[in-house]
Amino acid sequence: MAETLQFDDTGLGRWTDDERFDVTQQRLVEYAAATNDPIEAHRKGDVAPPVFAIVPAFAALLTPAVDVMPAQAIPRIVHGEQDFHFHRPIRPGDKLVSRGKMIGYQGLEKGTRAAILLECRTEDGELVNEQYVTTFVRGMSVGKTVGDLSPEHKFDDTLREQAPVAKVVQHVDHDQTFRYSPAAGDPMPIHLDEEVARDAGLPGIIAHGLCTMAFTSWAVLTELADSDVNRLKRFAVRFSKPVLPGDDLETRIWKVGSSDGTTSYAFETARSRDDGEEIAITDGLAVLAD
Repeated sequence: MAETLQFDDTGLGRWTDDERFDVTQQRLVEYAAATNDPIEAHRKGDVAPPVFAIVPAFAALLTPAVDVMPAQAIPRIVHGEQDFHFHRPIRPGDKLVSRGKMIGYQGLEKGTRAAILLECRTEDGELVNEQYVTTFVRGMSVGKTVGDLSPEHKFDDTLREQAPVAKVVQHVDHDQTFRYSPAAGDPMPIHLDEEVARDAGLPGIIAHGLCTMAFTSWAVLTELADSDVNRLKRFAVRFSKPVLPGDDLETRIWKVGSSDGTTSYAFETARSRDDGEEIAITDGLAVLAD
């Protein structure tokens, strides 16, 4: 049974201070290289890869958790889900302003999941993207549900009864985390220090979840959107198992349906193991403009 946890509800729905970020072409080039992105426009820094959207908003992600959760919960937080809603791609020269707020939480048997909404705009007020980040506090439960959770993007298991419309095989390099960390501005030691990772109960250094998500994004774009990031309107995943440096991945994509000028696809990503495979990313959803 999870340990009892108490949240401070006065922090719910309260926006953080604005976080500002100037987008440079070089930073976009570095991010594309750090995620093995093969799309030419991304590698040249002409437009941002979709998951780069977390980089300008990263600082705004931390404050809402600290405002609502007690200090003892912070070390037990893991990234459960990420859901991007894109209004337009990020481009070099953009001057971005991001803010965040926790919108709700839910106590479960083995912990507590909490939803944080991030909003990214230009200095002129143009909405660039919205992001729903679902965190999970391991082993601590609030025993109740308050506020709103992130939008659903559940994978329909019956899709596996038909062949996927695309499969993409990818490889996580042994130095991937050391390249991704500075490109993304994410210095978490479990991705860089073997001893810290093992002390946290992990098998060793693990890949950043958002790096793996970036792999899946270019898999979808290259296979189904002619490598055009402008067509991607929503992109969501659930992180189910850690990915390790040196892993081989396979992203499998199924068509779900079309409406209002868009087509939705569901996907999952498996990592190879000596005894078979393990699903590392599930509940994947990509919505593309037709």
